Amino acid sequence: MNAHTQPFTLDGAAGALECALDAPDAEQFPAPRGIALIGHPHPLYGGTMDNKVVHTLARAFVSIGYVAVRMNFRGVGGSAGVHDDGRGETDDMALLHAHLTARHPGLPMALAGFSFGTFVQAQLQQRLEAAGTPAERLVLVGCAAGKWPMPPVPGNTILIHGEVDDTIPLSDVFDWARPQDLPVIVIPGADHFFHRKLQHIKTFLVEMWRRG
Repeated sequence: MNAHTQPFTLDGAAGALECALDAPDAEQFPAPRGIALIGHPHPLYGGTMDNKVVHTLARAFVSIGYVAVRMNFRGVGGSAGVHDDGRGETDDMALLHAHLTARHPGLPMALAGFSFGTFVQAQLQQRLEAAGTPAERLVLVGCAAGKWPMPPVPGNTILIHGEVDDTIPLSDVFDWARPQDLPVIVIPGADHFFHRKLQHIKTFLVEMWRRG
């Protein structure tokens, strides 16, 4: 993302996992306020941790003092293994979560994702809740409702979706969110990849985070 991006590798069940960490400005934030793990879109359709929406989420979190950490899912970039329909990917994200929790004990942990990444993060949140260690908050952009069996998520989850998303229709997101009474932030005119609308993702995330 920038000259300060720190690449690192984890040993996962399927082999090495390629990761990248971006820290907030040390002068503005002498100590980070938290950590955000960010999941990328579907690996079989070109999704990587270098996706523009994923980068936008990372920049947004860094701007509010969070360490932003991305990971290439199995079989993507320098990560070993093959796509596992969300099961192994959730295992790998849980491993990353445990690694960063051990490195930064006591820091709040946020989970964010785009498209397929929202499915992975929602599943991880279920695991964390069962263990009594839920993430501080979720940010789901281009939520995978209707594409994958999205579990319910906490009421403070930030949902951002494009009005004209033809990959994951907005109506499917409403159908999933409605029974949970979850608000959905709709970006007018935005497609699935938020072409020319990326700035709105950062703006809404920062504003919603400050509101608590």
